[in-house]
Amino acid sequence: MAITKTNFINYTRCKRFVALEEIHKEKLLADISYQDYKKEEDEDKLVELVGSMYETDSEDNEHDLINKENRYLEVMMKYYNEIELLVGDYVKEHFEGKTIYSKNNFYQECFDFNDNGLKYMCYVDVYNEQDDRINIIEVKATTTNKFLSLKYNHPKKDKYSIFLKKYNILYLKDEIEGYDILQEMPLKKYELGRSKLFDRYGLGKYVYDLAVQRFIIEGEYRESNNEDKLKNFHYYLGILNHEYVFDGTYEDNKPVYNPDANGNEIVTLIDLTKVTEEMQKMVYEDKQRLEEYIKLSDASPCKLGASCEYKKQTECKYFAPICGQIIPPKNSSLAYKRNGFGFKDEKGTRHKGLDLINEGYINMLDIPEAWITSKNHQIQRDTLVSQSEYINKDKIKIMFKQLKYPIYHLDFETFPCPLPRFKGEKPYMQSPFEFSLHIEREPGVCDKDKDNYVFLAPDHKDHREEMIKAMLKYMDPDQGTLFAQNVAFEKGRIKELSYIFPEYKEPLLKLYNRGFDLIWLLDTNSKLYQELGFSEEEAKTMNFYDYKMSGSFSIKKTLPVFTDLTYDNLEVRNGTMAIIEYASYPYMSKEEFKLKYDALVEYCKQDTWAMVAILDSLRKIVNK
Repeated sequence: MAITKTNFINYTRCKRFVALEEIHKEKLLADISYQDYKKEEDEDKLVELVGSMYETDSEDNEHDLINKENRYLEVMMKYYNEIELLVGDYVKEHFEGKTIYSKNNFYQECFDFNDNGLKYMCYVDVYNEQDDRINIIEVKATTTNKFLSLKYNHPKKDKYSIFLKKYNILYLKDEIEGYDILQEMPLKKYELGRSKLFDRYGLGKYVYDLAVQRFIIEGEYRESNNEDKLKNFHYYLGILNHEYVFDGTYEDNKPVYNPDANGNEIVTLIDLTKVTEEMQKMVYEDKQRLEEYIKLSDASPCKLGASCEYKKQTECKYFAPICGQIIPPKNSSLAYKRNGFGFKDEKGTRHKGLDLINEGYINMLDIPEAWITSKNHQIQRDTLVSQSEYINKDKIKIMFKQLKYPIYHLDFETFPCPLPRFKGEKPYMQSPFEFSLHIEREPGVCDKDKDNYVFLAPDHKDHREEMIKAMLKYMDPDQGTLFAQNVAFEKGRIKELSYIFPEYKEPLLKLYNRGFDLIWLLDTNSKLYQELGFSEEEAKTMNFYDYKMSGSFSIKKTLPVFTDLTYDNLEVRNGTMAIIEYASYPYMSKEEFKLKYDALVEYCKQDTWAMVAILDSLRKIVNK
């Protein structure tokens, strides 16, 4: 049995993953008898598990729920592959010796070794061999910001990162000879930051990946009795530099990522040789667990936890269809708003996150009422019990008075490209390609079609200046209110555009300063409400809540409460789908492009019309 690096990382999540994987392969490949599993699992349980992995539609077509097509990953893959090549190019240019890299695994350097009947193997993204050392570089489509944000300080002093950049390589400061860490922060704080690199389900997931790779490489060298050569190996992550600003240089219609005006390279390396060495004990223990899991092939339920990576991009593929099915889609115990710290019981023990589910507190009402100490949580509980809504009309009425007309209901659709495409952009900058604007000139006076203006880029060329001109054509920077759901996002894009296009800076920043959030009316804005004369407790308390919202103030949850509008009948129904369709422009026929273009227009238009409808409905409720 071959264990790739990806297998290793997934198989060691929990005891259940390996067994579920084998059951899934059995159904998928139809080359293993169910009898093999009856020894480990009761037949009825196995049938139930397989049934959870597949669903049958109305026409009796069977669909695999585990290996779902991920269109988002597909459209973004070319950018991820380009990052690998950029790191490889950088190493080839700046390092001596032979450098091997390719977007195709077949041409990458491969390592493997055999142990206990298993073959462990991995490919290396970038392999650099010099006379006296070998450099292993694992490429990740993340940015330096995640690592450099590990900053600490002495009280009332400036914060410093635990990393220092030298020659475009980040080094941990305790590994730099003579570096005085105590001058910048207490040693305990430094060690706290450093320890986060060992959390395999947090920031340390990138480091763990490299550590597993190191484990397999060292396994090959030990198997071939060349262990003495391992001292020459150095291990790095190759990632994007979040400070890099693209200067807009193109050759053959492709961006050329020269060093920017401040000398920043598009990619940066992180030296993790020592950290991955320290992590080998953890990896070896995981290997032992992996072999035990394979031997047991136990598909019975186990405790949920960090390894599930619940609600992360890297969530276990078996969580939603199988393990997480125990969590109800509405009003679960996890739906109490802003409750990352969980609940304290009578003994002072804290219960939080998936531990609540493991302990049997599945539904919102399963939480003992004695544990409820927050007024917001009590409101959620009371409205669920009574199947009703809560409203503080006084707070909402006063906030309505802060609105200045006309109200510009604005929504951007953006493309978070890993690699900057246009001048002035940074890696992963949210590059706007569409906006919808509904103008409400007086309270409740807004026509869905006549008062709507949409700008949508027709291709992947730079249309940002056209977008700015269109915004300023319809929005007067000197009057009215810029209104949005999560207005900080719209304000952020406007501010970025003001710096990239300084000739429009003054009017854009005027719009920026007129921002108002729909959430302030429904949930709250503690600082603003206190300025308006409310007590701290009342200012912190939500203004409106309906049990059907299930702890969320997203527009998808609030819209059905206030209106009959729905996204279900739209071809593009959410922001991810919008990104996919925009990214897929170059691959569409003329006919498909027309359909998708119109679908994008309708989706963005729905977002701003939804805000108009919610605001109008809320206005009528408080004025009854």
